[in-house]
Amino acid sequence: MAMKYKLANGTQVREENFGLLFYTQAGPRLYFLPSGRLLPPTFFDGAETLDQWLEKSNGRAGASTGRIRSLETALANLCEKGVIIEF
Repeated sequence: MAMKYKLANGTQVREENFGLLFYTQAGPRLYFLPSGRLLPPTFFDGAETLDQWLEKSNGRAGASTGRIRSLETALANLCEKGVIIEF
């Protein structure tokens, strides 16, 4: 089942040249998601799954399978750290 993502309480996200920067108040800590321009901060509103977002934004056409898998792994790591929440 494809998951959607939202920011955990106390987390903010900001777009940078390399991708996204997450700041958590529980720490405080910084986390980097090297997503380039594939994901905007609004992706974490939880409206769409990663596959839905990539299809809509035509990101799937511009990203290799390896890059998408790497992004999925990075999202899972952010979930484990409590930065974002899967639902």
